[in-house]
Amino acid sequence: MKFVDEAIIDVAAGKGGNGIVSFRREKFIPRGGPDGGDGGRGGSILAVADRNINTLVDYRFARRHEARNGEHGRGSDQYGAAAADITLRMPVGTLITDDETGEQIADLAEHGATALLARGGDGGLGNIHFKSSTNRAPRQSTPGREGEARRLRLELRVLADVGLLGMPNAGKSTLISAISNARPKVADYPFTTLHPHLGVVRVGPEKSFVVADIPGLIEGASEGAGLGHQFLRHLQRTRLLLHLIDLCPVDPEADPAKDARAILKELKAYDPALYDKPRWLVLNKIDAIPPEERPARIAEFVKRLRGRGRSILPIDPERIYAISALTREGCERLCFAINDWLEADRAPDSAPPDVRFDEPREPEPPRPALPRRPRTRSQRR
Repeated sequence: MKFVDEAIIDVAAGKGGNGIVSFRREKFIPRGGPDGGDGGRGGSILAVADRNINTLVDYRFARRHEARNGEHGRGSDQYGAAAADITLRMPVGTLITDDETGEQIADLAEHGATALLARGGDGGLGNIHFKSSTNRAPRQSTPGREGEARRLRLELRVLADVGLLGMPNAGKSTLISAISNARPKVADYPFTTLHPHLGVVRVGPEKSFVVADIPGLIEGASEGAGLGHQFLRHLQRTRLLLHLIDLCPVDPEADPAKDARAILKELKAYDPALYDKPRWLVLNKIDAIPPEERPARIAEFVKRLRGRGRSILPIDPERIYAISALTREGCERLCFAINDWLEADRAPDSAPPDVRFDEPREPEPPRPALPRRPRTRSQRR
Protein backbone atom coordinates (compact mmCIF):
# COMPACT_ATOMS: atom_id res chain seq x y z
CA MET A 1 0.00 0.00 0.00
CA LYS A 2 1.31 3.43 -0.93
CA PHE A 3 2.08 5.66 2.05
CA VAL A 4 0.32 9.02 1.78
CA ASP A 5 0.57 11.48 4.65
CA GLU A 6 -1.09 14.54 3.11
CA ALA A 7 -4.35 15.12 1.25
CA ILE A 8 -6.86 17.87 0.49
CA ILE A 9 -10.58 17.05 0.50
CA ASP A 10 -13.84 18.94 0.05
CA VAL A 11 -16.70 18.25 2.46
CA ALA A 12 -20.26 19.50 2.10
CA ALA A 13 -22.96 18.83 4.68
CA GLY A 14 -26.58 18.32 3.67
CA LYS A 15 -29.19 21.06 3.45
CA GLY A 16 -32.11 21.02 5.84
CA GLY A 17 -35.56 20.20 4.50
CA ASN A 18 -38.14 22.94 3.98
CA GLY A 19 -41.14 23.42 6.20
CA ILE A 20 -44.48 23.44 4.36
CA VAL A 21 -47.83 25.16 4.54
CA SER A 22 -50.69 22.68 4.94
CA PHE A 23 -54.17 22.63 6.49
CA ARG A 24 -56.19 19.78 7.90
CA ARG A 25 -58.96 18.81 5.49
CA GLU A 26 -61.31 16.05 6.62
CA LYS A 27 -65.00 15.41 6.22
CA PHE A 28 -67.20 17.00 8.89
CA ILE A 29 -64.17 18.94 10.27
CA PRO A 30 -64.35 22.42 8.78
CA ARG A 31 -61.50 24.78 9.54
CA GLY A 32 -59.24 22.01 10.76
CA GLY A 33 -56.32 24.36 11.20
CA PRO A 34 -52.68 24.24 10.11
CA ASP A 35 -50.84 20.90 10.08
CA GLY A 36 -47.67 21.56 8.06
CA GLY A 37 -44.62 19.76 9.49
CA ASP A 38 -41.00 20.80 9.80
CA GLY A 39 -38.21 19.78 7.48
CA GLY A 40 -35.58 17.23 8.50
CA ARG A 41 -31.99 18.05 9.43
CA GLY A 42 -29.31 17.67 6.77
CA GLY A 43 -26.58 15.10 7.19
CA SER A 44 -23.33 16.10 8.90
CA ILE A 45 -19.80 14.89 8.14
CA LEU A 46 -17.69 13.51 10.97
CA ALA A 47 -14.14 12.25 11.26
CA VAL A 48 -13.08 9.43 13.59
CA ALA A 49 -9.59 8.12 14.34
CA ASP A 50 -9.06 4.43 13.57
CA ARG A 51 -5.86 2.66 14.62
CA ASN A 52 -6.37 0.06 11.89
CA ILE A 53 -5.64 2.69 9.20
CA ASN A 54 -2.10 3.99 8.70
CA THR A 55 -2.27 6.12 5.55
CA LEU A 56 -4.40 8.77 3.86
CA VAL A 57 -4.29 7.09 0.46
CA ASP A 58 -8.10 6.73 0.38
CA TYR A 59 -8.50 10.51 0.46
CA ARG A 60 -5.98 11.07 -2.30
CA PHE A 61 -8.49 9.71 -4.84
CA ALA A 62 -11.86 10.33 -3.11
CA ARG A 63 -11.67 14.09 -2.55
CA ARG A 64 -15.35 15.05 -2.54
CA HIS A 65 -17.64 13.97 0.30
CA GLU A 66 -21.25 15.15 0.36
CA ALA A 67 -24.02 14.31 2.80
CA ARG A 68 -27.69 13.99 1.80
CA ASN A 69 -30.28 16.69 2.33
CA GLY A 70 -33.04 16.38 4.89
CA GLU A 71 -36.57 15.56 3.74
CA HIS A 72 -39.23 18.25 3.43
CA GLY A 73 -42.07 18.40 5.87
CA ARG A 74 -45.53 17.02 5.00
CA GLY A 75 -49.12 17.56 6.02
CA SER A 76 -50.88 15.85 8.91
CA ASP A 77 -48.18 17.11 11.29
CA GLN A 78 -45.54 14.91 9.61
CA TYR A 79 -41.95 16.03 10.03
CA GLY A 80 -39.34 15.29 7.39
CA ALA A 81 -36.75 12.60 8.13
CA ALA A 82 -33.22 13.67 9.01
CA ALA A 83 -30.44 12.59 6.67
CA ALA A 84 -27.81 10.11 7.81
CA ASP A 85 -24.40 11.43 8.84
CA ILE A 86 -21.22 10.47 6.99
CA THR A 87 -18.26 9.22 9.05
CA LEU A 88 -14.78 9.45 7.56
CA ARG A 89 -12.30 7.05 9.15
CA MET A 90 -8.77 8.42 9.36
CA PRO A 91 -5.48 7.18 10.85
CA VAL A 92 -4.58 8.11 14.39
CA GLY A 93 -2.44 11.25 14.39
CA THR A 94 -4.26 13.07 11.60
CA LEU A 95 -4.26 16.86 11.88
CA ILE A 96 -7.23 18.54 10.14
CA THR A 97 -7.04 22.22 9.20
CA ASP A 98 -9.12 24.56 7.05
CA ASP A 99 -7.21 24.99 3.81
CA GLU A 100 -8.51 28.52 3.24
CA THR A 101 -8.19 30.07 6.69
CA GLY A 102 -5.50 27.83 8.22
CA GLU A 103 -7.69 27.23 11.30
CA GLN A 104 -7.07 23.93 13.07
CA ILE A 105 -10.31 21.99 13.25
CA ALA A 106 -9.26 18.77 14.95
CA ASP A 107 -6.29 16.72 16.05
CA LEU A 108 -7.13 13.01 16.06
CA ALA A 109 -4.42 11.96 18.48
CA GLU A 110 -6.26 9.03 20.11
CA HIS A 111 -8.08 5.99 18.82
CA GLY A 112 -11.80 6.68 18.64
CA ALA A 113 -11.44 10.48 18.75
CA THR A 114 -14.28 12.13 16.83
CA ALA A 115 -14.48 15.56 15.23
CA LEU A 116 -17.26 17.42 13.44
CA LEU A 117 -16.02 18.58 10.03
CA ALA A 118 -19.23 20.05 8.55
CA ARG A 119 -22.54 20.53 10.32
CA GLY A 120 -25.77 19.76 8.50
CA GLY A 121 -28.34 22.48 8.05
CA ASP A 122 -31.39 22.67 10.31
CA GLY A 123 -34.80 21.95 8.88
CA GLY A 124 -37.28 24.71 8.21
CA LEU A 125 -40.43 25.34 10.26
CA GLY A 126 -43.90 24.40 9.07
CA ASN A 127 -46.95 26.59 9.50
CA ILE A 128 -47.98 24.80 12.71
CA HIS A 129 -45.44 27.01 14.51
CA PHE A 130 -47.05 30.24 13.34
CA LYS A 131 -50.62 29.68 14.53
CA SER A 132 -52.02 31.93 17.22
CA SER A 133 -55.28 33.28 18.48
CA THR A 134 -55.10 36.09 15.95
CA ASN A 135 -53.58 34.08 13.10
CA ARG A 136 -55.60 30.87 12.85
CA ALA A 137 -54.73 30.15 9.22
CA PRO A 138 -51.02 30.98 8.92
CA ARG A 139 -49.48 30.69 5.50
CA GLN A 140 -45.89 31.16 6.63
CA SER A 141 -43.10 28.61 6.60
CA THR A 142 -39.31 28.80 6.56
CA PRO A 143 -36.87 27.04 4.24
CA GLY A 144 -34.16 24.72 5.47
CA ARG A 145 -30.69 26.07 6.15
CA GLU A 146 -27.71 25.28 3.99
CA GLY A 147 -25.11 22.87 5.34
CA GLU A 148 -21.50 23.84 5.90
CA ALA A 149 -18.98 23.34 3.09
CA ARG A 150 -15.22 23.40 3.57
CA ARG A 151 -11.96 22.53 1.92
CA LEU A 152 -9.81 20.67 4.43
CA ARG A 153 -6.14 19.78 4.56
CA LEU A 154 -5.27 16.43 6.14
CA GLU A 155 -1.78 15.89 7.54
CA LEU A 156 -0.72 12.63 9.10
CA ARG A 157 1.80 12.92 11.93
CA VAL A 158 2.78 9.55 13.30
CA LEU A 159 2.61 9.01 17.04
CA ALA A 160 5.96 7.92 18.43
CA ASP A 161 8.00 8.46 21.59
CA VAL A 162 11.40 8.58 19.88
CA GLY A 163 12.35 9.89 16.44
CA LEU A 164 15.45 9.02 14.42
CA LEU A 165 17.22 11.88 12.66
CA GLY A 166 20.26 11.80 10.44
CA MET A 167 21.87 11.85 7.03
CA PRO A 168 21.05 9.18 4.43
CA ASN A 169 22.90 5.91 5.08
CA ALA A 170 23.54 6.85 8.71
CA GLY A 171 22.05 3.53 9.80
CA LYS A 172 18.57 4.58 10.96
CA SER A 173 16.76 1.72 9.23
CA THR A 174 19.36 -0.77 10.46
CA LEU A 175 18.95 0.50 14.02
CA ILE A 176 15.16 0.28 14.06
CA SER A 177 15.32 -3.24 12.60
CA ALA A 178 17.86 -4.24 15.26
CA ILE A 179 15.90 -3.02 18.29
CA SER A 180 12.34 -3.76 17.11
CA ASN A 181 10.37 -6.04 14.81
CA ALA A 182 10.11 -3.39 12.10
CA ARG A 183 11.63 -4.46 8.79
CA PRO A 184 12.31 -1.39 6.65
CA LYS A 185 14.32 -1.62 3.46
CA VAL A 186 18.09 -1.57 4.04
CA ALA A 187 20.54 -1.05 1.18
CA ASP A 188 23.94 0.50 0.44
CA TYR A 189 22.62 3.55 -1.44
CA PRO A 190 21.11 6.81 -0.15
CA PHE A 191 17.39 7.46 0.33
CA THR A 192 16.52 3.80 0.81
CA THR A 193 13.74 4.86 3.18
CA LEU A 194 11.00 6.67 1.26
CA HIS A 195 8.33 6.87 3.96
CA PRO A 196 8.21 6.70 7.79
CA HIS A 197 8.43 3.39 9.63
CA LEU A 198 7.31 2.68 13.18
CA GLY A 199 8.80 0.07 15.49
CA VAL A 200 7.88 -1.00 19.02
CA VAL A 201 10.88 -1.54 21.29
CA ARG A 202 10.26 -3.83 24.28
CA VAL A 203 12.73 -3.60 27.15
CA GLY A 204 10.81 -5.65 29.70
CA PRO A 205 7.37 -6.81 30.80
CA GLU A 206 4.91 -4.00 30.14
CA LYS A 207 7.80 -1.67 29.26
CA SER A 208 8.03 -0.48 25.68
CA PHE A 209 8.24 2.62 23.52
CA VAL A 210 7.67 3.48 19.86
CA VAL A 211 10.44 4.61 17.51
CA ALA A 212 9.82 6.47 14.23
CA ASP A 213 12.25 6.26 11.32
CA ILE A 214 11.96 8.92 8.61
CA PRO A 215 13.87 9.42 5.34
CA GLY A 216 17.31 10.98 5.62
CA LEU A 217 17.82 14.73 5.72
CA ILE A 218 20.61 16.46 3.79
CA GLU A 219 22.00 19.96 3.57
CA GLY A 220 19.77 22.23 1.51
CA ALA A 221 16.56 20.40 2.41
CA SER A 222 14.87 23.74 3.09
CA GLU A 223 15.41 24.55 -0.59
CA GLY A 224 14.04 21.21 -1.76
CA ALA A 225 17.23 19.14 -1.88
CA GLY A 226 16.66 15.41 -1.49
CA LEU A 227 13.21 14.76 -0.08
CA GLY A 228 13.22 18.18 1.56
CA HIS A 229 11.26 18.75 4.76
CA GLN A 230 8.42 16.55 3.58
CA PHE A 231 8.61 14.03 6.44
CA LEU A 232 9.86 16.19 9.31
CA ARG A 233 6.29 16.70 10.49
CA HIS A 234 6.34 13.12 11.77
CA LEU A 235 8.93 14.09 14.40
CA GLN A 236 6.86 16.91 15.91
CA ARG A 237 4.91 14.58 18.21
CA THR A 238 7.98 12.76 19.53
CA ARG A 239 9.38 13.42 22.97
CA LEU A 240 12.99 12.54 22.23
CA LEU A 241 15.19 12.76 19.12
CA LEU A 242 18.10 10.46 18.36
CA HIS A 243 20.59 12.09 16.03
CA LEU A 244 22.41 9.23 14.29
CA ILE A 245 25.85 10.00 12.92
CA ASP A 246 27.97 7.79 10.71
CA LEU A 247 31.26 7.81 12.57
CA CYS A 248 33.03 5.91 9.80
CA PRO A 249 31.73 7.19 6.44
CA VAL A 250 32.67 5.49 3.19
CA ASP A 251 33.87 8.74 1.66
CA PRO A 252 37.22 9.60 3.27
CA GLU A 253 36.68 13.31 2.59
CA ALA A 254 33.35 13.39 4.44
CA ASP A 255 33.26 15.24 7.76
CA PRO A 256 30.71 13.76 10.22
CA ALA A 257 30.84 16.87 12.42
CA LYS A 258 30.08 19.16 9.50
CA ASP A 259 27.20 16.94 8.39
CA ALA A 260 25.77 16.95 11.93
CA ARG A 261 25.80 20.74 12.07
CA ALA A 262 24.16 20.93 8.65
CA ILE A 263 21.36 18.61 9.77
CA LEU A 264 20.59 20.71 12.85
CA LYS A 265 20.69 23.85 10.76
CA GLU A 266 17.99 22.42 8.51
CA LEU A 267 16.03 21.28 11.57
CA LYS A 268 16.06 24.78 13.05
CA ALA A 269 15.02 26.29 9.72
CA TYR A 270 12.00 24.00 9.58
CA ASP A 271 10.69 24.40 13.14
CA PRO A 272 12.49 26.00 16.12
CA ALA A 273 10.29 24.03 18.52
CA LEU A 274 11.47 20.79 16.93
CA TYR A 275 15.06 21.99 17.21
CA ASP A 276 14.60 22.61 20.97
CA LYS A 277 13.38 19.08 21.67
CA PRO A 278 15.61 16.85 23.84
CA ARG A 279 18.17 15.34 21.51
CA TRP A 280 20.81 12.64 22.01
CA LEU A 281 23.84 11.91 19.86
CA VAL A 282 24.18 8.32 18.69
CA LEU A 283 27.49 7.53 17.01
CA ASN A 284 26.89 4.56 14.74
CA LYS A 285 29.12 2.05 12.90
CA ILE A 286 31.81 1.75 15.56
CA ASP A 287 32.27 -1.86 14.44
CA ALA A 288 34.30 -0.50 11.51
CA ILE A 289 36.81 1.09 13.92
CA PRO A 290 39.36 -0.98 15.87
CA PRO A 291 38.50 -1.12 19.59
CA GLU A 292 41.75 0.58 20.63
CA GLU A 293 41.05 3.56 18.32
CA ARG A 294 37.43 4.16 19.28
CA PRO A 295 37.94 6.46 22.33
CA ALA A 296 40.27 8.73 20.37
CA ARG A 297 37.95 8.83 17.35
CA ILE A 298 34.92 9.69 19.52
CA ALA A 299 36.82 12.39 21.41
CA GLU A 300 38.02 13.91 18.16
CA PHE A 301 34.49 13.95 16.75
CA VAL A 302 33.07 15.66 19.85
CA LYS A 303 35.85 18.26 19.73
CA ARG A 304 35.22 19.03 16.06
CA LEU A 305 31.47 19.13 16.68
CA ARG A 306 31.77 21.74 19.38
CA GLY A 307 34.16 23.87 17.36
CA ARG A 308 35.50 27.12 18.72
CA GLY A 309 33.72 28.91 21.48
CA ARG A 310 30.25 27.95 22.55
CA SER A 311 28.67 25.09 20.65
CA ILE A 312 25.53 25.68 18.65
CA LEU A 313 24.38 22.18 19.53
CA PRO A 314 22.39 21.95 22.80
CA ILE A 315 23.43 18.36 23.53
CA ASP A 316 24.12 16.87 26.94
CA PRO A 317 27.63 15.35 26.91
CA GLU A 318 26.35 12.49 29.04
CA ARG A 319 23.85 11.64 26.31
CA ILE A 320 26.38 10.59 23.69
CA TYR A 321 26.19 6.89 22.86
CA ALA A 322 28.47 4.86 20.61
CA ILE A 323 26.75 1.84 19.05
CA SER A 324 26.86 -0.53 16.13
CA ALA A 325 23.41 -1.16 14.67
CA LEU A 326 24.85 -3.97 12.54
CA THR A 327 26.32 -6.01 15.40
CA ARG A 328 23.90 -4.56 18.01
CA GLU A 329 26.79 -3.47 20.19
CA GLY A 330 25.61 -0.82 22.64
CA CYS A 331 21.98 -1.01 21.44
CA GLU A 332 20.71 -2.64 24.62
CA ARG A 333 22.28 0.03 26.81
CA LEU A 334 20.79 2.72 24.59
CA CYS A 335 17.29 1.20 24.75
CA PHE A 336 17.35 0.94 28.55
CA ALA A 337 18.54 4.54 28.84
CA ILE A 338 15.73 5.72 26.55
CA ASN A 339 13.12 3.81 28.54
CA ASP A 340 14.40 5.23 31.85
CA TRP A 341 14.32 8.75 30.43
CA LEU A 342 10.79 8.34 29.07
CA GLU A 343 9.51 6.98 32.38
CA ALA A 344 11.13 9.86 34.27
CA ASP A 345 9.68 12.36 31.80
CA ARG A 346 6.25 10.75 32.12
CA ALA A 347 6.34 10.58 35.93
CA PRO A 348 5.08 14.13 36.75
CA ASP A 349 2.00 13.67 34.58
CA SER A 350 1.15 10.31 36.11
CA ALA A 351 1.61 11.35 39.75
CA PRO A 352 -1.31 10.35 41.97
CA PRO A 353 -3.61 13.17 43.05
CA ASP A 354 -3.16 14.81 46.43
CA VAL A 355 -5.68 13.03 48.63
CA ARG A 356 -6.40 14.56 52.02
CA PHE A 357 -7.86 12.43 54.77
CA ASP A 358 -9.98 13.87 57.57
CA GLU A 359 -8.51 13.75 61.03
CA PRO A 360 -9.99 11.00 63.24
CA ARG A 361 -12.80 12.23 65.44
CA GLU A 362 -12.89 11.69 69.17
CA PRO A 363 -15.40 9.04 70.26
CA GLU A 364 -18.66 10.47 71.59
CA PRO A 365 -19.64 9.69 75.22
CA PRO A 366 -22.24 6.93 75.55
CA ARG A 367 -25.82 8.06 75.91
CA PRO A 368 -27.85 7.00 78.96
CA ALA A 369 -30.19 4.05 78.36
CA LEU A 370 -33.90 4.89 78.23
CA PRO A 371 -36.41 2.81 80.26
CA ARG A 372 -38.16 0.20 78.18
CA ARG A 373 -41.89 0.66 77.61
CA PRO A 374 -44.11 -2.28 78.77
CA ARG A 375 -45.45 -4.24 75.84
CA THR A 376 -48.61 -5.81 77.37
CA ARG A 377 -51.43 -4.36 79.45
CA SER A 378 -50.54 -6.54 82.46
CA GLN A 379 -46.96 -5.31 82.38
CA ARG A 380 -48.12 -1.70 82.30
CA ARG A 381 -49.99 -2.24 85.54
